[in-house]
Amino acid sequence: MSPNSPLAALREWITQRLDPLTDQNFDSGLVESDFGPQSADLAAGPPLAPAAVLVGLVEREHGYSVLLTRRADTLRRHTGQIAFPGGRRDPGETIWETALRETEEEVGIPRSLVTLGGLSTPYRTGTGFLVTPVVGFIAPHFTLSPNPAEVADVFETPFGFLMDPSNHEEHEREFSGQLRRFYAMTHENRFIWGATAGMLRSLYDRLYGGAVA
Repeated sequence: MSPNSPLAALREWITQRLDPLTDQNFDSGLVESDFGPQSADLAAGPPLAPAAVLVGLVEREHGYSVLLTRRADTLRRHTGQIAFPGGRRDPGETIWETALRETEEEVGIPRSLVTLGGLSTPYRTGTGFLVTPVVGFIAPHFTLSPNPAEVADVFETPFGFLMDPSNHEEHEREFSGQLRRFYAMTHENRFIWGATAGMLRSLYDRLYGGAVA
């Protein structure tokens, strides 16, 4: 189904292709990373910290757009990078509760305006996190209230652009003496790369399997 299909039909179609809202066991199976799919065997290295992001699809008249932020320049990690709202999972939370709480704390969108669709493929970051993308549909009548300590900017990028593989750039860069491969997407002079672009590419693969129908 095209990313530009009618909202109601596209919403149902996307939801059917996501994992249900259950706390997953990541001791086996595959996760995504900058290096492509890999084993999620946590015994193979230091324990990964569980985290979640909200892949928020905003319901606009022209179609869905994806809510993104630019991280504050004062943060210690990933300064100034484009990211989904999200963060580390607190004890006692489900992974989707983490995504909703972080979204409300970072940009001021209450969870009452978010209808959850399901979970996309977990992503293992080079900084020691296992991030679960939680896909949610955001009603358009919200008022943003960004937390300046965490967020420098909030913006939306068309879902159709992000799900178009011709916009998925492939890059290589050396980090700490190791060559890393990653995806990137450039829209209106905004460079979306690293884990954020990787999770978007993983969502594209999950939804379309390499071809838009």
